[in-house]
Amino acid sequence: MEIWINPACSKCRSAVQLLDAEGASYTVRRYLDDVPSEDEIRAVLDRLGLEPWDITRMQEAEAKELGVKEWARDAGARERWIAALAAHPKLIQRPIITADDGTAVVARTDDAVRDALSR
Repeated sequence: MEIWINPACSKCRSAVQLLDAEGASYTVRRYLDDVPSEDEIRAVLDRLGLEPWDITRMQEAEAKELGVKEWARDAGARERWIAALAAHPKLIQRPIITADDGTAVVARTDDAVRDALSR
């Protein structure tokens, strides 16, 4: 199990605390320092069953500068979104847990963290 976090994020810290409390075995990835490649983002999206715009933090200053709210949200625009997430990792929703069964979850709630633990 791996968790992508930003240590400055309260939801990330809460998720890590819950993983620790449950005695989970996991690896921390500080994704702002160890930026995921486009291929890694594609893999996580597949595991999540989501599209890149579903995990994009639209309120970030970088998102506003790029104008991502106006970008198309279809198969033809998918690679543009993935490239933007790789180039601007602050835009990636957090925390993301990749579960042992090959799935993943955006773990913004305790229930989502527990869901990942149960997989």
